[in-house]
Order: sequence, then C-alpha cells, then structure tokens
Amino acid sequence: MNLTLTRRGDYVVRSALALARAYPSGRPRKIREVVAEMAVPPTFASQILADLVRAELATSRAGKAGGYRLVRDPRDISLLEVVEAGEGPLRAERCALGDGPCRWDAVCPLHETWSSATAAFRSSLAATSLADLAASDEGLETGTRSAPADSHRAGGHAVAVDQTVPVAAPAATLLDRLHRLEPRLAAAVAAAYAEVLPAGGGWHPGEADTAVVLAAQPRAATGTLTWECASEAEDGESRFEGAVEVTP
Repeated sequence: MNLTLTRRGDYVVRSALALARAYPSGRPRKIREVVAEMAVPPTFASQILADLVRAELATSRAGKAGGYRLVRDPRDISLLEVVEAGEGPLRAERCALGDGPCRWDAVCPLHETWSSATAAFRSSLAATSLADLAASDEGLETGTRSAPADSHRAGGHAVAVDQTVPVAAPAATLLDRLHRLEPRLAAAVAAAYAEVLPAGGGWHPGEADTAVVLAAQPRAATGTLTWECASEAEDGESRFEGAVEVTP
C-alpha cells in the first residue's frame, strides 16, 4: 500500500513551501520563481498554483507586480489543508474491504479500526502547520536539521553520471532540444545505476519530469531531471534526481 503523495500532491506541497518562505517579505512569488526554487515542471506550475488558489490558500494577481501569495500566515495553514488541495479529501470513499466479506449489513469488521487510523493520519497532518514544514525544510537545506533515521533516502545509492552530448541548436531552441535528450541521459543513468545493483538487477526508467530554467547566461540552460524507476533487485519503486546543464 503506497502512502506517498501523488505527483500533483507533491508539487502542490512544494509550491506551498515556496509561498510560505516568501510570506514574511510580503512579496508575491512569480511562477518562474516557484519553478526555479522547487523544481516544479514549468508546464505544470500554473495548474499547481491554481490548486492552492481554488483551495483558498493563496491569491493570484496579474501584472508586473503580481504573482502568488498565501492568504494567511503559514502558522495558520495546516499541512492537511495543503495536501488536500492537491490530493482531494483524505478519507475513505468506500468500504476498506472493497466488496467484502462484509458480515454486517451496513459496515464491515474493519470499519472501526480503519476509521480510527484514518482519523489519526488526518489529525497528524492537521497538527503540523505550513510554517512548521517550512522551518524543517530550511533546517534540512542549511544542515542544521539532520535527516531522520527512517528517511527513505538515507543510505541510498549515489550514482555518478558524467554525460556530455553535443547539441547543434541555437539558444532559442535549447529547451526543446533538452527534452529530446532525455532518453539518452536516462540510458546513461541506467548504465551507471546498474553498477551498484546486485547481479541480475535491472533499472527501468519510468515517467520523466524535466524542470528547466534559463540560467544567468542566456546561452546555457540548467535544471533538474527526475525519473520514477522500478528495479528488479529491489521491492517497490525508486527515484533518481539529477542536475543537468546544457550549453549550445
């Protein structure tokens, strides 16, 4: 049973974090700033921020001085509100046992236990504020907060990939060409990752996201590549995140 956020929920939380970090300054955040800071795909960012607006957690204003801003202090916004803005209501929509076996007419024997577990999950998210999350994020970023022992990334494989690909394109079409390079970059990552897997293991790239922003130099592009991947040598799924820089 997978208890991780969906891709949309993930991006909504990231975007809310970006707005929470900017809240003390009173300055709205531009879409491009959220994209650059939180690696939200640029083609998806406006939809993600719109989820926060629809949930009445953020406001948007057009124009040169416009952007997105939280409607309340991050201390007054719960993580539950943010997660539900992206995932929808966190509650069971049907019987936990599906179609049975239900011994009772209106409820199954798992109902009470499952309802209590769901309520505890919601309560934990509701007790955590967006400000708490932003403080934790800042601590991890600056190194003043250590990763917990049960972190999913603790002790993970570090894969060194140094791939150079010639790009015959003017700067204006660089971003489009970068998307075309993804399969070749993914192949390089797969080959390197295979070196740290047990014999017989395989690495199969799944869906890919590319968050790319133009760097300070107009003739270069930098960004983050993220692949969801399944391994024959491990249970479940893994995720690869890597930085990419392309210069025409």
